[in-house]
Amino acid sequence: MWRNKSIILLSAGHACVDVYQGAVASLVPFFIAERAYGYAAASGIVLAASLLSSVVQPLFGALTDRWAMPWLLPVSTVLGGLGIALSGISGSYALTLAFVAVSGIGVAAYHPEAARVARVVSRGSHTAMGWFSLGGNLGFAAAPVLVAVVLVAGGLRLSPLLVVPALAGSVLCLPVLRALAAPARSAITAVKPHRSDDDRASFLRLSLAVVFRSVVFVGLSAFIALYAQQRTEGGTAAGTAALFLLYLGGAVGTVLGSRLANRWDRITVVRWSYLGTVGAVAGVVFVPGPAIYLFVALASAGLYIPFSLQITLAQDYLPTRVGTASGVTLGLTVSIGGIASPLIGTVADHGSLQLALAPLVALPALSWLVIRTLPEPSARYG
Repeated sequence: MWRNKSIILLSAGHACVDVYQGAVASLVPFFIAERAYGYAAASGIVLAASLLSSVVQPLFGALTDRWAMPWLLPVSTVLGGLGIALSGISGSYALTLAFVAVSGIGVAAYHPEAARVARVVSRGSHTAMGWFSLGGNLGFAAAPVLVAVVLVAGGLRLSPLLVVPALAGSVLCLPVLRALAAPARSAITAVKPHRSDDDRASFLRLSLAVVFRSVVFVGLSAFIALYAQQRTEGGTAAGTAALFLLYLGGAVGTVLGSRLANRWDRITVVRWSYLGTVGAVAGVVFVPGPAIYLFVALASAGLYIPFSLQITLAQDYLPTRVGTASGVTLGLTVSIGGIASPLIGTVADHGSLQLALAPLVALPALSWLVIRTLPEPSARYG
């Protein structure tokens, strides 16, 4: 019973943290409207949240492989929220980038240790890891609504109110940390695999597939609100609805992925999901009018069906370095997607958003190609 309760609390805490990943893209239209940023400048904010995170995340993963650091969960949650809360109160572009980068570091510090704790609590269950990942998806989905509710009335000056989810998330993880520290819980041990059990080649191929997926998702996150306004000739609400669907579809995809993995092996589910996502992303880019919302939801579900499965796959490919595996699949490869955002923004500034988003259609196909012949590892708790 305590395990189920702990997974629920970790999932809720994950939601509170990933609000701040989703909040970065949700803030972009407000920065453009209030500060007259161009597409490239606005996408630089997304890059700022991603770049430091991509560098720091493997470091935290390596540290959690060497030492358990559960205290990182509440500390990093607060740091992630504080950076976003401060990002809207200064008119300085440099300070905005700095605050968003601080939030990115907090998010980076959270994920490897949180994934390690979730694996310990769940004993490597795919379903439990799916629920843990679902929390993050729901946080993403809540971000555009939360940002809109807070900022529509008073603008960026109200951004300090966005720290509230971080405060809640830091409190939610405390019972889990107390449970792990109790002597009765410490009896839960794992068979430590030998270093020779690591399948680094498969892990690297999986990571490359996640990079391609990340570029698609982060690119859509940064610009789908603006693109939906153009394609539907709607206002801010039309853009917010598209971003909400992008994140909510991810929640549906995560739950579906863990269910499908109980019926077929993980590699099969991941492979077919990426193949189906090619058509969905094409629909987002090329189909005009309200139908864009359907394709946004389908693309999001297709991109997220593999999400939690890739975490457990990575952990099983690197059983001696679970923290590093979690840090790379949850953080580094996801953050790298943000590096492509300025390129997308630059193309949009010199051409159009449709032209800039069109290359995203090919990337799920590349993910499919990379993982097509990957072996299904034997699941090992460690």
